[in-house]
Parts: sequence; structure tokens; C-alpha cells
Amino acid sequence: MAQKNDGTDELVVRARSGDGAAWARLVERHSGLLWSIARSHGLNDADSGDVVQTTWLRLVERIDGLRDPAATGCWLATTARNESLRLVRLRGRDLPLVPAPRAPEPGPDRVALSRERLGLVGAALEALPRRCRTLLRLFAVASSHAELAAALGIPVGSVGPTRARCLDALRRLVP
Repeated sequence: MAQKNDGTDELVVRARSGDGAAWARLVERHSGLLWSIARSHGLNDADSGDVVQTTWLRLVERIDGLRDPAATGCWLATTARNESLRLVRLRGRDLPLVPAPRAPEPGPDRVALSRERLGLVGAALEALPRRCRTLLRLFAVASSHAELAAALGIPVGSVGPTRARCLDALRRLVP
């Protein structure tokens, strides 16, 4: 699958030249995904911060050697996944998933109904295989299928069909 042109390649070229604004834009554009990848591995805030920081450090160290600047988002996602797995192994942890935060809704009736529905969806999500739970959570923050594939360590062509199967399974579980 071809990488979409979102301007990342231009930012990388400018960052290589020492353009601080380009670095800031790269960080702004990709940090949410990196945090989500780390958190999807069950890492706490401090460990997730270490993963994100290490991922950016790796980019600083290797930016001059990147062959395809447009694929930097995928490179970052893969690096964050590898760093997360390294930290999980180092800590000897299992890979629990962190529940997604909920935003409160106004009005007691809506809150009660929303919580009930959210509870049903949450229970159904937890009943899915770990790979489906992770894919569905990361899909919300990945900017492309290529980044999601890199974060999960699967082929890009598998993202769409796997997501469809996971969503079908989730729909069957939610009454």
C-alpha cells in the first residue's frame, strides 16, 4: 500500500537540516500514536513516557539514515512497539490492556444509559482476543493503515480485513 503524502517527508527533510519548528510538528503529529502504542502494552505513565522519549531519541540518532522520509510514521510506530515490548520483557510483565478513559455526559438519564451501554461494549471488547482489542484501540489514533500495521507488526494488507473481523466479532457480542 502506498504511503499517503501528509507532509511528513518534508518535515523530516527540514528536521534533518536542524529546523526546530519541523521537529516540533513531527512530535505534535506522531506523539499521540506513540503514547497509545506504549499504553496498549499495559505500560504505566512513567514507562510509556520512557518509550515515547526513547522512540524520539532513536529518530534523532537515525534520521540521516532514513531512506523513505514519508514512511517516518511507520518507522516511529515500529520503534515504539519494539521499545514497548523490550520494556515489558525487561519488567517481566504480562501484557494487560489499560481501559480507555470515559468522558462524562450531562444529565443523569443519559449518564446512566451511556454507562450501561459502555459497560456492555467494554465487556464485549474484553471478551475479544487480545489482538482484536489492541487493533481496535490503536485504530482510533493511528493516522494510516501503514502506521497501524507497523504498530501491530502485521502486513498492511491485513489491517482492513482483520479490523473488519474484529468489528464483526464485537457486534455479535454487544446486545
